[in-house]
Amino acid sequence: MTTSTPEPQPPNTPITDTNLVEDRSKLSKMYQHYVEVKDKHPHALLLYRVGDFFETFFQDAVTVSRELELVLTSKHGGEVGRVAMTGVPHHAWERYTTMLVEKGYAVVICDQVEDSADAIGLVKREVTRILTPGTLLEEGMLKASRNNYIAAVVIAVNHWGLAYADISTGEFLTSQGSDLEHLTQELMRLQPSEVLFPTNAPDLGSLLRPGETSPSLPQCLPPSFCYSLRSQVPFSQAEARSKLLQKFKLRSLEGIGCEHLPLAVRAAGGLLDYIEDTQKANPVSIQLLRTYTLTDYLIVDHQTRRNLEITQTVRDGTFHGSLLWALDRTSTAMGSRALRRWLLQPLLEIKGIKSRQDTIEELVENTPLRQDLRQLLRQIYDLERLTVRAASGRANARDLMALADSFSRLPELSRLVADAHSPFLKALQKVPPILEEIAEKLHAHIVESPPIQLKEGGLIRAGINPLLDERKATVESDQQWIANLEVDERTRTGIPTLKVGFNKTFGYYISISRSKSDQVPDNYIRKQTLTNEERYITPDLKEREARILTARDDLNQLEYEIFDALRDEVGSHAEIIRNIARAVAACDVLCGLAELAVHQGYCRPEMLTGREINVIDGRHPVVEQSLPAGFFVPNSTGLGGMNHEGAKDTKEEGKKTSYPDLVILTGPNASGKSCYLRQVGLIQLMAQVGSFVPARSARLAVCDRIFTRVGAVDDLATGQSTFMVEMNETANILNHATAKSLVLLDEIGRGTATFDGLSIAWAVAEYLAVDIKSRTIFATHYHELNELATIISNVANYQVTVKELPDQIIFLHQVQPGGADKSYGIEAGRLAGLPAVVIKRAKQVMGQIEKHSKIAMGLQNLE
Repeated sequence: MTTSTPEPQPPNTPITDTNLVEDRSKLSKMYQHYVEVKDKHPHALLLYRVGDFFETFFQDAVTVSRELELVLTSKHGGEVGRVAMTGVPHHAWERYTTMLVEKGYAVVICDQVEDSADAIGLVKREVTRILTPGTLLEEGMLKASRNNYIAAVVIAVNHWGLAYADISTGEFLTSQGSDLEHLTQELMRLQPSEVLFPTNAPDLGSLLRPGETSPSLPQCLPPSFCYSLRSQVPFSQAEARSKLLQKFKLRSLEGIGCEHLPLAVRAAGGLLDYIEDTQKANPVSIQLLRTYTLTDYLIVDHQTRRNLEITQTVRDGTFHGSLLWALDRTSTAMGSRALRRWLLQPLLEIKGIKSRQDTIEELVENTPLRQDLRQLLRQIYDLERLTVRAASGRANARDLMALADSFSRLPELSRLVADAHSPFLKALQKVPPILEEIAEKLHAHIVESPPIQLKEGGLIRAGINPLLDERKATVESDQQWIANLEVDERTRTGIPTLKVGFNKTFGYYISISRSKSDQVPDNYIRKQTLTNEERYITPDLKEREARILTARDDLNQLEYEIFDALRDEVGSHAEIIRNIARAVAACDVLCGLAELAVHQGYCRPEMLTGREINVIDGRHPVVEQSLPAGFFVPNSTGLGGMNHEGAKDTKEEGKKTSYPDLVILTGPNASGKSCYLRQVGLIQLMAQVGSFVPARSARLAVCDRIFTRVGAVDDLATGQSTFMVEMNETANILNHATAKSLVLLDEIGRGTATFDGLSIAWAVAEYLAVDIKSRTIFATHYHELNELATIISNVANYQVTVKELPDQIIFLHQVQPGGADKSYGIEAGRLAGLPAVVIKRAKQVMGQIEKHSKIAMGLQNLE
């Protein structure tokens, strides 16, 4: 085996590759240490603290310079010559590292852990933090309205274990399953910033940015995520179990429900090991691990979430125009994150749904309570993330004051809900007294507007600590002496322009213009000569300076120690704070949904255990808000009203009604069929979230899954045509839907030839109605499918109506019984702006096709 020798660099060219340094002993001591640290983290960018900067060297400097558009410079590195260098100011490291992490890089922070003034030789430096997309904590690096999840995956044959956490809030959950497709869908739901995967591959430890591939990654893992390839060791059963037991001080994992879920344990233990490894100096506070199963919640796959535009729009991926945008009336960051989680994980248990509905109903009926709560909630900060920062030793004084202000609002919050009856409001009736005590202590100790920096003083109020007050008095006395010195020396010397100044390099000094230098007293000692002035010191000034600087350092250190004790005290109550934070977040979500229900005229849906879906005058929650008031045309929906023994089992307003399992929905292009499909899906999803819904009334049976296939595009990445994408999605629905599912299909079969498409559409509709019996709306332009209603008893025809005029049609957007016999596609083309000559010719061709078509005649003979 041969190895290549690096080519020699031209003279005076900065070294960018450590492999070019054949003898590392020729590097300066600092660079030797830098290379040692870099060797331990070869796949990350190393930011190395040097004075007031975080510097990067060698190839990292080239990368950082390119990615951040900074100047690439160089620095003398010892006998080897100059080394490539790029740096960022230490006070702005968060901004720059955020940009690097967003680009998919891992960043290692190697900070100075001793004061340079106390150092003997090289300043001691250690890795204090490893920043990756999933391990961010700093406020400026995170989006307030959404969780920043990091996940870990373990796969064995066709079984999987998944663990995920948000270290900024402390959430930590794990699950296990046997269908790899379910794992894929769960990752798509979570949208983690980073996914850990154990492997023995050569690129171990590397971080694959979105779109990058590795042969060690199985196909079930979506390529759109950032992957960290990790060692198998912490993901082994013994190591993972031991790590979890040690972390949570448990004797068994039985109590948290995963003792007999080996893959879930392996994923959770490996994830916990990674979190601890990246949080070197300040371990984060993680909640007790919780186990869940996917079947505990309504399953909404990625395609359905996309089609229903739950968190972002299909067209351009924006938040504006999504369901979350339409529903979010929360007042806190915690509430906004909770609402997102609720929408992505709706409930199956009617009891849980009704608990949320009861709270919304109470808030709808009690307007003063709702308004007072919303006003008070706006004054509560992000308790979840502030608590984690406090518990991990990263909170500054302003963070603690935000916690104190929030804790001070909790007793008032408790008083507001004292007479409430619904479960989520009752949860706030008893606020732990310790939180009010902590608030009082923080307000008593920390100044009203504290500085961001923690080790430069100005944090703690007077009267808290006798030694602190004594040191403050000493410093103030000496500073007053300095302030009087200028006046005294002007009088003594007769030099009116004499000034007393200070800088960090030379300390205190007396400044006299050079023209007055002949009047300088004998006891002045020259310290520095400038162009227009001379600077001096005196023995008294030098003595006083030493005393001031020493006292100030002691004072700042004592203030920091007092603050650190306060921060530790807050962190010690992290679990109590988290519990109240969850209650506040849930209250915020439900207050927002109540406010929405009042202003948009939503109703409380009646939740059922059967199969009925009965919505009277339903509306699309997003489109309605995008139109002027009163412009949206409401439509009703009835599905699942049969017991499959020939009898109708649904009653509405005392009258027997028959709701089919499958509706064939026909109507022209642009008439609102797709909007209606999404409307039905969104109403069902909102109901299972526990929200009120946009309708005059609604009776809804709980669904186990919602499927949609609305529109399709080519999948260029895998070389699949529109038709193949459509068939894949349809196959997924037919293979997983049940009689309790809601299926919403739009234009099945349109991506291929007419006969093939019609045949497939017919067979799919028939299978859904006869074999699966799922509640289904099947929108189509194949009017021939209306024949199904005459053949199958649980199928009905509906149409989106239009009004025909001599030279145009008017879309009424009303869904009514009956099947349409025209598509009006040519009219849609005219509205879109096709030239008149094209429209005229299209009508001529259509006439000839209709005259000679045998399709309808052939389908009438189908049984």
